[in-house]
Amino acid sequence: MGSDDKIVDVNFESLLRIFTVPEAPDSTLGNIEQKLSQNLNEFLREHIVAEEKPLSEIEKDFSDAAIPEIPSFVSEHTQHLLDTVVSHSVHTSAPSFIGHMTSALPYFLMPLSKIMIALNQNLVKIETSKAFTPLERQVLGMLHRLIYGENDTFYQQWMHSAEHSLGAFCSGGTIANITALWVARNNALKADGQFQGVEKEGLFNAMMHYGYKGMAILVSERGHYSLKKAADVLGIGQHSLISVKTDDQNRICPTSLEQTIRDLKAQNIKPFAIIGVAGTTETGNIDPLDSIADIAEREQCHFHVDAAWGGATLMSNNYRHLLKGIERADSVTIDAHKQLYIPMGAGMVLFKDPSAMKSIEHHAEYILRKGSKDLGAHTLEGSRSGMAMLVYSSMHIISRPGYELLIDQSIEKAQYFADLIEQQPDFELISKPELCILTYRYVPASTQQALALASATEKAEIHQYLNELTTFIQKSQRENGRSFVSRTRLTPKKWDRMETNVFRVVLANPLTGKDILHSVIEEQRVIAQSSPVLLPKIKALTEKILQS
Repeated sequence: MGSDDKIVDVNFESLLRIFTVPEAPDSTLGNIEQKLSQNLNEFLREHIVAEEKPLSEIEKDFSDAAIPEIPSFVSEHTQHLLDTVVSHSVHTSAPSFIGHMTSALPYFLMPLSKIMIALNQNLVKIETSKAFTPLERQVLGMLHRLIYGENDTFYQQWMHSAEHSLGAFCSGGTIANITALWVARNNALKADGQFQGVEKEGLFNAMMHYGYKGMAILVSERGHYSLKKAADVLGIGQHSLISVKTDDQNRICPTSLEQTIRDLKAQNIKPFAIIGVAGTTETGNIDPLDSIADIAEREQCHFHVDAAWGGATLMSNNYRHLLKGIERADSVTIDAHKQLYIPMGAGMVLFKDPSAMKSIEHHAEYILRKGSKDLGAHTLEGSRSGMAMLVYSSMHIISRPGYELLIDQSIEKAQYFADLIEQQPDFELISKPELCILTYRYVPASTQQALALASATEKAEIHQYLNELTTFIQKSQRENGRSFVSRTRLTPKKWDRMETNVFRVVLANPLTGKDILHSVIEEQRVIAQSSPVLLPKIKALTEKILQS
């Protein structure tokens, strides 16, 4: 350290400054704030490095486990963050990065987030969130009305009732799904006679009392991985999350669902919840919600809809019919940090019955007192930030018709991209978009002809090479840093349910133009044709099949 280098003193006066005095406008932090306000996407494009740095190299910047003994200047530390964190972060808002479910954010959320952080409200109780509590209840009412469409009298009666709750804010879809199934389990194993309920006596005593050999949750093969966590946390075990067959459009088969229920009941296993998916993570498809609702009503099962992704589609009067039947669900999960364009950490679960959450109600003398409107009485999480304010603001600034435009353009853009893929002789559309997610892969035109003629063994061999080629293209494109699509594995009926690696794109970002979609395809074609090993192998096998 040179003699001219400044060192920050550790004294109470300097500590008070960082609590009260902002950085100068021309400081590093001041410049960042100004640039973020002027053009958020431009700032990110300038500061996030396009080329991917190996994680092992990034880890070297974060290898010291000692808490610093000497404090840093704010501007110096800000520069450190720019160099080590910002530069190697994922540019989730980039228009050409179409593999993520996160998207570009409206600029106004930046300054509004500062208000939210400065207020630092804790939504667990009224004493630390006085105005935020009714605000959050209103937001839950808005989403409840979007789903269930009750009248003004209903919301005047229940929205701010201390004894009831229309739902809960949480950190995301995982906690929302766990909360919904927690309510379902407790209502299925509620107090009965001398039995005080599963929440007091535990799962073993509950099963003994009701005479069940086991409990089960049913969901399609495309159910989100968070549901396994829910089964684990609720004590029924991951094996009791039962997967039900899907059709060619990745939707649950109602006949298979009914047969599965019959099989479980024959083993004295209680199916207490059925989940319909409204926007699967991999393909964006929507289960036949009306048919599931019929079955759930008949079987007296809790009907939960995981609409973490697709729930925002209800904002569009042009496409909300795709979710027909969701209004019959007992509970619904929606993630605001997906297609409501809110920063990460804003999930919600809504309940049709304002009394449903009484089964998980908790009270304590110093907090969450009976009769109070403390939101923490009905949430799995305790202390929570005021993310509801950002949803509240977006609902007012963007409005429902604004969200309708965003939803409509995303669905129509996906349809355009699907048509574009089908026009390419060397690409194959795997799953057509129902919302704004679709999957596809690169397959040379001659290889497509060969697959139609190939034996089962030859077909399997070609598919193995194509899977490896898909992986090669996706990794190369990501490392090039110009664009990004994600990758998943499906079992299309067209290819005899063989495991098939596919590209997956999510077209929710309103900044993504059609020119970018064309460039993504072209870049993938160039990468494929540059493959030094895989493409020659595929072509050789293709020629062999076509000549035989």
